[in-house]
Amino acid sequence: MRISEVAEILKCDLVCGAQNLDKPLSSACGADLMSDVLAFAKDGCVLLTGMVNQHVIRTAEMLDVLCIVFVRGKMPSDDICALAETNGITLLCCKSTLYEACGILYTKGLPPCSRL
Repeated sequence: MRISEVAEILKCDLVCGAQNLDKPLSSACGADLMSDVLAFAKDGCVLLTGMVNQHVIRTAEMLDVLCIVFVRGKMPSDDICALAETNGITLLCCKSTLYEACGILYTKGLPPCSRL
């Protein structure tokens, strides 16, 4: 699945990173705890989260996360957008809850980062 498909499926607003919309995603990780993201996320995944702060961008940067979807209608501030742009990370926002957004992507065939 490509970033553009995630944006379409979840009815997201594109905040930044339009240049990456055609990039493929390997999997999805939904979490608000960045320690969980560090433990389970894989390179090339999309991160879905309700946390909107610079730690999310820094975590994504370390793990080569291509795209972050902020859920529950949350919008990142200008400084968060600038940091994401600098690191080549696409930011999307959707109105769905974290649970709904992950479920929708899973039913559309995007696998989770790991299975326990």
